[in-house]
Amino acid sequence: MALVRPRHRPPGFYNWKSKYGGMQVADVKRLKALEEENQRLKKMYAELSLENEVIKEALQKKW
Repeated sequence: MALVRPRHRPPGFYNWKSKYGGMQVADVKRLKALEEENQRLKKMYAELSLENEVIKEALQKKW
């Protein structure tokens, strides 16, 4: 008989359970949506911050 590989290894399962255990499906979906929005906003902030630095450096140069 071949060994069946578990879909989630125990450490991954327990990490998942500690994060999402006891939550309703709607709560998990909302949490995932908020995490995705947070990542999108962090990326947007990083891009705008970089653009701001470039503009500041350009304005400081003497023409």
